[in-house]
Amino acid sequence: MKKLGTIVLGNLIYSSAVAFFILPNGLITGGTTGLALFTNYLFSVPIAAFIAVFNISMFFLGLWILGKNFALTTLLSTFCYPFFLAVFQKIQLQIGLLTTDPLLATIFAGLLVGSGIGLVIRAGASTGGMDIPPLILQKKTGLSVSISLYLFDSMILILQMFFSNREQILYGILLVCIYTFFLEKLLVYGKRQMQVKIISSEYETINSAIQNKLDRGTTLLPAKGGYSNQNIYMIMTILSQRELFHLNELVLSIDPDAFLIVNQVNEVHGKGFTQSKEYHNPEDFL
Repeated sequence: MKKLGTIVLGNLIYSSAVAFFILPNGLITGGTTGLALFTNYLFSVPIAAFIAVFNISMFFLGLWILGKNFALTTLLSTFCYPFFLAVFQKIQLQIGLLTTDPLLATIFAGLLVGSGIGLVIRAGASTGGMDIPPLILQKKTGLSVSISLYLFDSMILILQMFFSNREQILYGILLVCIYTFFLEKLLVYGKRQMQVKIISSEYETINSAIQNKLDRGTTLLPAKGGYSNQNIYMIMTILSQRELFHLNELVLSIDPDAFLIVNQVNEVHGKGFTQSKEYHNPEDFL
């Protein structure tokens, strides 16, 4: 139920950006909405109607290529987004413009679109439409979703050049950049961790302290000093940014001469992160 609620909320935010900021201010954008704007210009097809038909078509394409599990998680978005968009368009006509400043509209639209799509993807689904071709390309070729999505959006922006002025095109590019950047940040939010490698002659004591005091797993890697020619073990551990300060204090309290290498990693899978820990002695953690 939590995932379904997140998918609905994501589509609600996404459609509100389109209805309240993109369409009223004549902004151009990528994705299904950008295609809908282009089709509306050429054939006067209602935007909400085009999005509904296109999303349903992409849904069946995803079902055929990506399988039933993908289809089930995307089905909700396929119908939610055009429904919310139609409702918000009616509300927008009643309340009027929220802003007449195109830059302000571009910024808010970018933040909302990035947030909406990000929530849906974090829930393990997609918003349907133009999100599906990049997922298919990733499965068939291994190409990154963010790269192919950006390429598709760029091509859709080029199509809209036929009926948009230069300023609209620049705002469109800015809009795509904002929501792509914010989407990437949201997708890795809470998943980024710090990888720390520790070189010290007191590695046994430090290794035990990390496990017992910080409750973090460690890996011992064979290492040899380039200058000292001494064979020792290097400790590698993964922890959050909050825990990094405590780790630093802990290590230096044991060995003030310890050498620490700190790297940021975008995502970690495994016990203690994406899986529950297994405690061999539960009384130690009461």
